[in-house]
Amino acid sequence: MEFRSPVSSPLETTADPNNVVVNIGPSHPATHGTIQIIAELDGETVKRADIHCGYLHRGFEKEAEAHPYHNIIPYTDRLNYCSALNNNFAYAAAVESLLGIELTPRCIVLRTLLAEYNRIADHVTCVAASVMEMGGMTAFLYLMTVRDYIFEHLNHLTGARLTYSFVRIGGLARDLPDGWLERLEEILQFTEEYVERIHGMLDRNGIFLGRTRDVAAMSTAHALHWGYTGPILRSTGLAMDLRKDQPYLAYAELDFDVPVGIKGDNYDRYYVRMCEIDESISMVRQCVKLLPGGPVTVKDPRVVLPEKQLVYKQIEALIHHFKLVTEGVQVPAGEVYVAQEAPNGELGFYCVSDGSGRPAKLHVRAPSFVHMGGMHTLLEGYDVSDIVPTFGSMNMVGGECDR
Repeated sequence: MEFRSPVSSPLETTADPNNVVVNIGPSHPATHGTIQIIAELDGETVKRADIHCGYLHRGFEKEAEAHPYHNIIPYTDRLNYCSALNNNFAYAAAVESLLGIELTPRCIVLRTLLAEYNRIADHVTCVAASVMEMGGMTAFLYLMTVRDYIFEHLNHLTGARLTYSFVRIGGLARDLPDGWLERLEEILQFTEEYVERIHGMLDRNGIFLGRTRDVAAMSTAHALHWGYTGPILRSTGLAMDLRKDQPYLAYAELDFDVPVGIKGDNYDRYYVRMCEIDESISMVRQCVKLLPGGPVTVKDPRVVLPEKQLVYKQIEALIHHFKLVTEGVQVPAGEVYVAQEAPNGELGFYCVSDGSGRPAKLHVRAPSFVHMGGMHTLLEGYDVSDIVPTFGSMNMVGGECDR
């Protein structure tokens, strides 16, 4: 019986008849969702590969045209559910740019702190999943313990474990609860201890080195050609980072390095992320020291709901509340592109406003979608056994691919 791929691929008709065409995914446990890798194999060697993202049918960009600006926030959580706060902040920054809003000093530092805290969780998840798929269960369990502590801590702040919806146009949903910063320092110390254990287990582990070193290597020119950003680009040796190159929020006030690799291989992608965890821990601590007092949301009636007690007592406040909820924030006509350094790379939102309470267009430049476009080049010429660790090093999140 002839087996046909669910997705039409030119490899099915152009493959060498002496080679074998196989499908990895979309229901393979290592392909994380709807990704399908169609590979032409000459023995154990991948001669050609064709990557299909599949469809999650989320329709983020089209949904955004039918919802008020504030109601879009929960959709941004689900682009990359491993670092939802970073998505929240980048989207809000685009809308705030059109509105001409300047955030409060406390909000600026808090957003920076939370962005780096969520970056740690994202990198920990990526390394844990990648190592687990190579058989490193001890490292996986160690890193999942770290992630669990961070998720529970963020749950205490936001009321949600994974998809936070914590941002507001012009600020944040609420301020820090009592004792949150003290628990933060405990988790940072715990993370440092466990990250050190991972270095001890993996950095010179022969099996791990054999699966990662000189595998799926690429040059800086190759990475730039395919639009790679973030740790994948930095693994080639180029210190390109929007937090340094185009500082936003409080990053200009922070002292941090941009870790880079040498060969752009699987090992370098692992090591860059591990070093970025150390840098993020340092940045979080710096933010705690910089954290000023004051409100976390601007006092701008265009975007902020009136206090609940006033809504109950004053007709003006009730009308204000009603109009903001039913009509949404009225954003001046215009267009803007705002990009921030998400854990996976450049996360950008291109927003077009027609002056109403809903965006006319909202496009997201999601790192994972761009990275999948060139992943076949990192598989071709290597063994079929290298597909899984290479795919893991890309840290693809399906929500970013299907928008």
